[in-house]
Amino acid sequence: MNTDFILESTDGTKKSIADFKGKNLVLYFYPKDNTSVCTLQANGFAELYDEFQKYDTEIVGISKDTIKSHLKFKEKQNLPFELLADPDREVHKNFDVLKNGKMYGKDVIKTVRSTFVFDKDSNLVKEFRAVNGRENPQEVLDFIKTL
Repeated sequence: MNTDFILESTDGTKKSIADFKGKNLVLYFYPKDNTSVCTLQANGFAELYDEFQKYDTEIVGISKDTIKSHLKFKEKQNLPFELLADPDREVHKNFDVLKNGKMYGKDVIKTVRSTFVFDKDSNLVKEFRAVNGRENPQEVLDFIKTL
């Protein structure tokens, strides 16, 4: 799996895995800004953000939404971490978080809610796939505490 990327961030810069070297990184993929479970998950990470910081860990969310959408979502939910835009879903493909599905009778490609943890040397150390958005932030924090 190719874990490197360069994506536009809500802080106005372009980000890659290398930008987080020296810290643990929680990279979570979610389907869509301002939807119920995605909002629950983002708020769960936001509520635990200070705890993650104690373990020298940064959180970053990625979806196919645009930066404009991300900025509104981040502001509305008061998220303390950055969101990255992957509208072409290239990074989604690299992390294998897309699956075929149906929505309103039409064939669609869906994002499988998944979280990846990188250590301070930017090595992928844990994958959480097809996660429960409500429970995921706490299970990831519990894992971070073991690093």
